[in-house]
Amino acid sequence: MPELLAVRLRAAVPAALWGGLALLAAGLVGEGAAAQSACRADEVIITGGTAAGAQGGTGTGHQARFSVEIADDAGERALGLMNRPEMARSHGMLFVYEKPQPVSFWMANTLIPLDMIFTDQHGVVTRVHSEAVPLDRTPIPGGDAVFAVLEINGGLAEAMGIMPGDVLRHPAFGAAAADPCAE
Repeated sequence: MPELLAVRLRAAVPAALWGGLALLAAGLVGEGAAAQSACRADEVIITGGTAAGAQGGTGTGHQARFSVEIADDAGERALGLMNRPEMARSHGMLFVYEKPQPVSFWMANTLIPLDMIFTDQHGVVTRVHSEAVPLDRTPIPGGDAVFAVLEINGGLAEAMGIMPGDVLRHPAFGAAAADPCAE
């Protein structure tokens, strides 16, 4: 029945108007896709390739998504991922600071190996520390102007090709982000 209706509609609508309707429908599909790519507070998307390649990334075109918990105050940042025996592969924790600053992390009371992805205020990855050792108290410096740090399971950054120059997409980076969120 729907096929018959489409045939009758096609016959009744002039070709020029039909083409305009097709373009309008394509535009609406495009808008839906853009809405789906809008940022979520509980998700980080990391891209490398065209956007990151201009800033020193690999140009590989990779993308990774992580469901994240947010640590954006001193108490949450101090606790971090301590005392957790495991974390799902596609999960992580995003530490967000009020302004760019020097930061160091350590693994005291952290039971799982972690990769630490340090970014600037635009979401550009400036440093990746791989496979931080559980329970180690040795400071892991991130740099002098760190705005956010994404912690994920140890070994994933290398496995996914995440490296300096890649870009994190998340609302925390605001309108000046290297890959800003769609509104």
